[in-house]
Amino acid sequence: MASDGGRKQFWKRSGAKVPGSIQHVYGAQHPPFDPLLHGTLIKPGSKPPTTPVKLKKVSTFQEFESNTSDAWDLGDDDDELLAIAAENLNTEVVMETAHKVIQNHSKLQEQHKFQEEHLQEEKQEEFAQLSSVACGDNRLVKSVSEGHTSSSLDNASENSSMQRSQSLPQTSILPLTSGTAEFSTSVTPALTEREASRLDKFKQLLAGPNTDLDELRKLSWSGIPKRVRPIAWKLLSGYLPANVDRRESTLQRKRKEYFAFVEQYYDSRNDENHQDTYRQIHIDIPRMSPEVLRLQPKVTEIFERILFIWAIRHPASGYVQGINDLVTPFFVVFICEYIEEEEVENFDVSSLPEEVLQNIEADSYWCMSKLLDGIQDNYTFAQPGIQKKVRMLEELVSRIDEQVHRHLDQHEVKYLQFAFRWMNNLLMREVPLRCTIRLWDTYQSEPEGFSHFHLYVCAAFLVRWRKEILEEKDFQELLIFLQNLPTVHWGNEDISVLLAEAYRLKFAFADAPNHYKK
Repeated sequence: MASDGGRKQFWKRSGAKVPGSIQHVYGAQHPPFDPLLHGTLIKPGSKPPTTPVKLKKVSTFQEFESNTSDAWDLGDDDDELLAIAAENLNTEVVMETAHKVIQNHSKLQEQHKFQEEHLQEEKQEEFAQLSSVACGDNRLVKSVSEGHTSSSLDNASENSSMQRSQSLPQTSILPLTSGTAEFSTSVTPALTEREASRLDKFKQLLAGPNTDLDELRKLSWSGIPKRVRPIAWKLLSGYLPANVDRRESTLQRKRKEYFAFVEQYYDSRNDENHQDTYRQIHIDIPRMSPEVLRLQPKVTEIFERILFIWAIRHPASGYVQGINDLVTPFFVVFICEYIEEEEVENFDVSSLPEEVLQNIEADSYWCMSKLLDGIQDNYTFAQPGIQKKVRMLEELVSRIDEQVHRHLDQHEVKYLQFAFRWMNNLLMREVPLRCTIRLWDTYQSEPEGFSHFHLYVCAAFLVRWRKEILEEKDFQELLIFLQNLPTVHWGNEDISVLLAEAYRLKFAFADAPNHYKK
């Protein structure tokens, strides 16, 4: 362990102040400060890595890549937990129920994994043979030799194809050559029975003259179907009223108001007192994710307007790096209201009519503004909101997993060095965009989701990697791992389990403030 003098010399050489001290906010209006970029990567005495560092293979959550159902939608578990949320039950009952959800998910993993492997084998056979023969017991024959030598192959080909299509889950399959036209080649996967049932519940709830927002929050907590997510997000964020008759007039008024701001303020972006703000926005937009979307000139133009108008209208904070990421989920979700593409990130935004793009732009601005209203202290001078949340995260982790906390402390890894970005970007740089959108379904359904509940999600996220963290015995390796967590293959099921654990932690600690203190 390095001495205190060595640590001070390290921070002095790196040009960064000691994490945890009050810093100038980094961004357009103040000198840039990002603890992730200034001297946090190399420990005193260590040589910079000359070759890329390979991350350790992670097997726990990446095994969840099977076609599983939502961890909060395995039956009645979600209803049970939401009922608990409405009642004042003791902590033991709540934690036991949350554990039950996670355990149910774990029990089904092996079954789903087997089914996934079975499905992959079938798809390979389809591609290789283009057909297969059904046995007497309705099981598919997978042997290539049997398929070629069977005398009844020609006569049974059509029936075999129908049986195979019925035996597979209702998802899109690999396109095959001509002669197998009866197989589905739809880009959009068919809904499962459970997904269709959930979609019907949302449609029924949204069809009434006045949407019950409490019921919408309960239903949305465990995920919102893609088809109704745009309207659900607008309602949950407070952008649209619950009354159906007032929605269209509200949309027209707010969209008109936004473009009045654009007309009034946007031309001032080149003024001397606004040049720094606009320049920083222009620099940050190409750093956003996903890459294909951010490189489209039309998207850049829209994002620049949204961020500049927000900065001008919120002088207490102005524009700060990190806010640019918060536009993306709204923008992508609201595009889905007008297109049928499954992969929105690769969609050519300029192909949409100008009026549609204006609607998406205005809606994204107002919903992002609603979000930032609840966490604006994250972006004011010295970013006190983020510094406070990082301290709370450290205290919480020391209570829920003391071994992980001591390991980080032993190797002099400061929470500010990795968790600053978790708070500043709401984990958007740590998980794929599809996971961020699923995460925000719950955040918008949870009271103070982006500010208070996010703390418990970050705690669960850190402890999720305890095995890998404890295996790392070096400051540099630990920091590299924590800043580059292997979540590229994560899906909705991984986020659902993460939220289940965060939900359990919230009930265990939210009403017990003394748990934060030693």
